[in-house]
Amino acid sequence: MTHELGFDSLAIHAGQEPDALTGAVVPPIYQVSTYAQDGVGGLRSGYEYSRSGNPTRTALQECLAAIEAGTRGFAFASGLAAEDTFLRAVCRPGDHVVIPDDAYGGTYRLVSRVFGPWSLDHSPAAVTDIDAIAKAIIPGRTKVIWIETPTNPMLAVADIAAIAEVAHDAGVLLAIDNTFASPYLQQPLALGADVVMHSTTKYLGGHSDVIGGALVVRDETLAEQIAYYQNAMGAVAGPFDSWLVLRGIKTLGVRMDRHCSNAKAIVELLTNHSKVTAVHYPGLAGHPGHEVAARQMRDFGGMVSFQVSGGESAALEVCKRTRLFTLGESLGGVESLIEHPGRMTHASVAGSELEVPADLVRLSVGIESVDDLVADLSQALG
Repeated sequence: MTHELGFDSLAIHAGQEPDALTGAVVPPIYQVSTYAQDGVGGLRSGYEYSRSGNPTRTALQECLAAIEAGTRGFAFASGLAAEDTFLRAVCRPGDHVVIPDDAYGGTYRLVSRVFGPWSLDHSPAAVTDIDAIAKAIIPGRTKVIWIETPTNPMLAVADIAAIAEVAHDAGVLLAIDNTFASPYLQQPLALGADVVMHSTTKYLGGHSDVIGGALVVRDETLAEQIAYYQNAMGAVAGPFDSWLVLRGIKTLGVRMDRHCSNAKAIVELLTNHSKVTAVHYPGLAGHPGHEVAARQMRDFGGMVSFQVSGGESAALEVCKRTRLFTLGESLGGVESLIEHPGRMTHASVAGSELEVPADLVRLSVGIESVDDLVADLSQALG
């Protein structure tokens, strides 16, 4: 019986055999646009033009498929490019999608303001409410249920297996944005999802030095659709960006362990602080999605959101006062970040039914010395 490699081994080795020519243990950066052909139509090793295929991107895509337990992986120029390509591959004008009622602002902007004029309709639903998701499906029109879990920025947790059953009973695809959890903490395809999306900018890259996105699928027919649109639309990951993400994936497991342990210490500080009115973190026993998260995740992640007394002005003051937590958008890097979603990452949902609380602060807890992080946030809260 063949031994199956564990996650960390796959992260380091999948798609990354030593270079056949030189023996280099790290895949080379094939910074090339075109390839010599052995006669008309005679492709050497299957490559003709780097939009269609590039060996460095191939290594990343094979690794992505392996760590998400999928059939095929696809690397894109950004998470939104991945999302855009997928929706264009499976939806047509007049179709309908279901999105979270606290979706990432970029997802809402893409669906409502880019696809809306294209006549793709959408309905928001709470990812925690299976009945609401089922009711949001329009028979014959709904093509995709798009779920984040945990959600951005409220950290709601969706029961992936239960939603997959609802989706498939209705003949609808279930796509999971797995960016917050990462493949190390959660594998949605194994729970019944059809598609997994990542902003590889975040935990997969892990060092705040690359922009990228990914899709991973189980079904080969769907994979062929996505492959066609990836090439036809062209928003692919470049070779150096692919190399950076692949490098980041190698340490994903050990980094996520540290992100999670540091986040738990921050949560303990916040839950006992007089100026904090609410803490949103799936690892808390009182979190509404705690039991689901404990069942489908390895650990609870490095993202924490909290609300403060004093409203928006107090939240902005906390963001202003930190020294080690850097005020900035994005997440998932080795350094800790703090931001005000209402004014920053989720400004595009202001005034909509997805608007986030004005007193909300979001943390991406990094891997610095935990005592330093606790001290910094303590002084910022005053």
